[in-house]
Amino acid sequence: MRFRAAVLRSYQDPFTVEEVTLRTAPAAGEILVEIAGCGMCRTDLAVRRSAGRSPLPAVLGHEGAGVVVATGGGPDTTIGVGDHVVLSFDSCGHCHNCLGGAPAYCDSFASLNLFGGRTEDPAALTDTAGRALAPRWFGQSSFAQYALLPARNAVRVDPALPVELLGPLGCGFLTGAGAVLNTFAVGPGDTLLVLGAGGVGLAAVMAATAAGALTVAVDRHPGRLALAERYGALALPVGSTGLPERIRKLTDGGARYALDTTAAPALINDALLALRPTGSLGLVARLPTALSLEPGTLDRGRCIRHICAGDAVPSLLIPRLTGLWQSGRFPFDELIRTYPLADINEAERDCTEGRVVKPVLIPERTHH
Repeated sequence: MRFRAAVLRSYQDPFTVEEVTLRTAPAAGEILVEIAGCGMCRTDLAVRRSAGRSPLPAVLGHEGAGVVVATGGGPDTTIGVGDHVVLSFDSCGHCHNCLGGAPAYCDSFASLNLFGGRTEDPAALTDTAGRALAPRWFGQSSFAQYALLPARNAVRVDPALPVELLGPLGCGFLTGAGAVLNTFAVGPGDTLLVLGAGGVGLAAVMAATAAGALTVAVDRHPGRLALAERYGALALPVGSTGLPERIRKLTDGGARYALDTTAAPALINDALLALRPTGSLGLVARLPTALSLEPGTLDRGRCIRHICAGDAVPSLLIPRLTGLWQSGRFPFDELIRTYPLADINEAERDCTEGRVVKPVLIPERTHH
């Protein structure tokens, strides 16, 4: 079948929206989804800095949502044609971590999601000249009108929900909210520090507010701090004099938990110093350089760890988040600006320059 997709052909050039061909139907355990909307995540844009590790040309996009139009069946496939689904990351389903309820730490996570995907049929997606395009970015490659993926990657949602806006629940918003609700299991009376009020950080703020925690948000953009305050956080600008001391004062002796979305070493050190004894810091962004810790930052039981995809089982957390949205307690849709898929380069510029929190690309609908 033929459809339109955004193709990244080099690490420097803009996306090109062009016709592509999918040469295979869903196999057993797979589904074909017509994409209603796909969020743009900074992980998509980080491919430009991947030093050739992510194969190009490729169709990226890993925050897709849409409607199932075909399935390959199979004994484990419970999703059917017509179901509305949110797409999330790929995992093997049978390693120790997958079987233990930690698919974000799948033994094959990097190869399945970042560096080539499933390669049983590497020419499954081609351009008009018949040249292969790297498919299955995060199992889905959803900067397109259609995506072919393992059914295990999809989470069925209520068809009454605005499916075109739900894609970021599969990654960015899942990561921030999952860190709060899963990793930290924040509850009433807890204190949380969030460094960076982008999509991940603001999702964390929303989730913490819904859970009854006191949250302090730190960012360099006044507009992002205003959003954090809107969703229940106390806001402090980056560069505040004595930032750790100010946070400890606001949190009655130090935050119990901290979530860093910036990968900025100075802020990571500030976050550790702002924790109370036995406090925990979670990192969600990949560190671009070595991290040097100041003396005393890990004293008195403080700890630091990396958190992938909010420690989430998507089929459990995504329905929880849509339920919070329906009750008015997780208004993630307010962070979204939609763009036609054809305007993907404008969306990338707006995202990179901080003019929008979460771009969502809307492909042109096809006619069946």
